[in-house]
Amino acid sequence: MKIQTRSRRGARPALTFLTGEMLAVPILLEREEIVLGRAMEADVRINDSGVARRHARINTIFNPETNTTEYVLTNLDAGSGGTILNDQKITREILRGGDKIIIGEHILRFDLLDDIDREYQRRIRRLVAHDDLTGLLASRSFFSELRRETAQAKQFNRPFCILMMDVDFFKNINDTFGHLEGSKILGEIGSRITICLRSGDVAARVGGEEFAAFLLNAELRQGIVAAERIRLEIENHKFENISRKQSAAKKQTITISIGVAAFPSDSEDPLELIEMADSALYRAKRQGRNRVCAFKDLAFEKTNNPLHTRGA
Repeated sequence: MKIQTRSRRGARPALTFLTGEMLAVPILLEREEIVLGRAMEADVRINDSGVARRHARINTIFNPETNTTEYVLTNLDAGSGGTILNDQKITREILRGGDKIIIGEHILRFDLLDDIDREYQRRIRRLVAHDDLTGLLASRSFFSELRRETAQAKQFNRPFCILMMDVDFFKNINDTFGHLEGSKILGEIGSRITICLRSGDVAARVGGEEFAAFLLNAELRQGIVAAERIRLEIENHKFENISRKQSAAKKQTITISIGVAAFPSDSEDPLELIEMADSALYRAKRQGRNRVCAFKDLAFEKTNNPLHTRGA
């Protein structure tokens, strides 16, 4: 077996996801022992039913005889899947830069990254994870973060809220001012949403003119207050690009409708929470737009009105 040495000054060992929810995320191997697996307590957690709770381990071992550092990958999975290194099932092997590790449906690459490599990986991750137009998280990254937050919320027994948001009559804006101006407006809306959120809250653009957010450590009442703050911010914001093009007699106000759902009072399933917040959003649309609706009110309405439908 070939020994891996630190050939570049400042290079540090890291794993980078090449597939899955954490695509392009580099994880530095800071400790002498790193466990990869599905368990919440795993150092590198892989959300995959085909991955064992403790699936594999990487140990950093200094060899004084050769004055080199070895990074040893050990399989811990007794099942049929095992740990695959460069297309071969392994029991224990020393890693080399560029090695591909397959665990379940996920592929990771082992590398020694210096400061330039890490900055490059950070920029790639930002391009993959964020929406170019607004700078908010892209849809895929948002759902990944939401699943992670749901797991932590269950573990630590803490609430959070989901907001689903849709710009009202956005087609009219595109038709009136053009798609280029419409794109600039979406970028501004993303900035206004970010301003209204607390540090640690997460916002995303999940569709053409549709946005989403989850609010950490927030119960339903707090979620509604935050949603109303966003609604008012959008309604009162002066969008310079279109203000200059509108006559004094005909001003077009940009507004947003918002639906709110709460964990765990509405549901403990992240996808169901999204559906609940989306249903509340459509209720806000039906009631006249430019308003906030919570799913709990929607659930009450459904219970008392068997003819209630989602509508348009």
